[in-house]
Parts: sequence; structure tokens; C-alpha cells
Amino acid sequence: MSQRFVTLLTATSFLVLSVTGVIAFIRPFSLQVVGLHALVGFAFVALVAFHVAASSRAMTRHLRSPTLWTVLGLTALITAILWWQPRPVKAILGLSGNLGPALDRFEVGETGLVYRYSPDPAYKLVLEIRTGSSYDPENPPRLAIWLENQSHYHIKTLLEPEGDDSEEMLPYRAAKFAGWKTALADAKKRDVDLDSLAHAISSPTENSSFDPADYILPQKSESSMPYRLLIEINQPQDPSPKTADQPSLVYQVEIDNFDPRTFQLLDLVGYPVKEESSDGKTEWSLFFADEQFDSALDLIDSALLTIERKAGDE
Repeated sequence: MSQRFVTLLTATSFLVLSVTGVIAFIRPFSLQVVGLHALVGFAFVALVAFHVAASSRAMTRHLRSPTLWTVLGLTALITAILWWQPRPVKAILGLSGNLGPALDRFEVGETGLVYRYSPDPAYKLVLEIRTGSSYDPENPPRLAIWLENQSHYHIKTLLEPEGDDSEEMLPYRAAKFAGWKTALADAKKRDVDLDSLAHAISSPTENSSFDPADYILPQKSESSMPYRLLIEINQPQDPSPKTADQPSLVYQVEIDNFDPRTFQLLDLVGYPVKEESSDGKTEWSLFFADEQFDSALDLIDSALLTIERKAGDE
């Protein structure tokens, strides 16, 4: 294989890589485009290897040059910055139309927050949270969204809370998630799945499954089990006339594929309070929002859940 042929083929492959890279950035995710970009990338690596082998003398001179260390250092620096993704890099990435093949999306707009979840083409869940007068986009509150079964056990996190203080700010979700992780670790020690462990510890019930698919995408709507979608929100350091720091608030809605509804509003169900049970275990209960709440009640104006199910999958 001649050096000229390898050089021209490398150049044309680089052109394809450049074009597909730009298309992948500005257009929505396409497996065809991303696949072409990746596969041509593998071919490009092979061509570069051929090119280096055909130009071994020149490459040897380059490798002996003091400039090599400057180039390597600059490449490492640029790679580290792009991997770390500081705010300017994230701003550039935010211009991309390629959101990837992820099952869920979380968007922040002028009027509120939108969470989209589509684990199957026949099932699209959209949670629209319209922010209230107390919501400050420059200093947003801590927020978590998750699913629970009818036995009040965590089965799936939809939105992870941000911030190192999320466990303190969102104690209800932290307790539910910690219980799920403990049960999962116990199941792994026993070398069984979580559902089998739950059935072994207590008698099987129709609401004891820990598999989100049993609730979100049941094989038959007749065997579908009701479940809940919950939001916990808390603005750090938000005093009211009655308290130095208002607790978090929990919103909830029940979903039932057996009796499906397209539109549902989430209800404010209360704030979490830590209690000790009779056997000494720590429990978190929800109490109705009382007079200690003020601005926290206006963090969320409304939360609307929309679930679209295609005919034949209801």
C-alpha cells in the first residue's frame, strides 16, 4: 500500500469524521450517524497506524523533538478540561441538539421544570413542575423525584438530588433510598434478587415487587400494580416567622395502569418528621403542612403528570 494512497485515504476519512461529528452535535441523536462516526473512527485509527509506519523516519525525528513534550502536555490539559467540563464547556455542550439515547430528560425552562421519561415507545411520562413565586433559579432548591410501590418502598429514582447536603435537605427521600440500598445489599449477600428476598422475609403481596417494570410497563394492565410518584423539595436557609429553617415538603400522586388517567395533579402530602418506633427503629412520617410554613409553600405552584399510552398497551 503506497504512502500517497494511505495519506489520501486518511484525509478523506478525517473529512467523514468531521462531517459526522458536526451532524451528531447539532442534530438529535441518531444511531446511524453516531454509528458511522464511531466505525469510521476505528478505520481512521488503523489508517493513522499505516501512515506512521510509512513515515517512520519522519516520525522518529518528531518523537525526538523537544516540542513533543509541549504537545503532550497541551493535549493532556485540553483533555482534562473537556473531561471535567467546567461551566463554559457545559454551555457549549448545551447548544447541542444531540441529547443521546437516554430514557429520561430533565429540562429547566422559564416557567418551571420538565422531566420526561420514555422507557418504551408506547409509554411516555412527562412531569411538568410549574415553579412558584418563592422559586429562585439563581439559587434553586434541592429537589428529588422517585417512584414507590404501594408498600411505600423506593423502587426507582427518576431525578437524583444535587448538592452535598441533599441527604440533610431531603431526609424523606434519603431514608427511602437508604432502605432500598440496604435491602439490595442484603439480597446480594444472600445471592438472590430483591423481590425474592422481600417474599422470603414477608408473605408475598401484590404490592411487594421492587422491579419498576412491574409497575411502569406491566405485561398486562389487568395485573398492573398501583404505584406512586413523589417529589421532595427544600430551599436551604429559608426562615419563616415560625421557624429558622422551613422543612422539606413532599408532593405525591398515585398511578394505576389498571385504571389509567392521562393527566394527574400531584398533591402536597406534608413534611417529613423523624420518629422512633416502639422497637427502637427510626421512621419518617409525613405530617400536614402547618403554620411554620410560609415561602416554602410557594416553591411549587403546580405539578402535572402526563402519561401517554399507545392503544393496545393500556
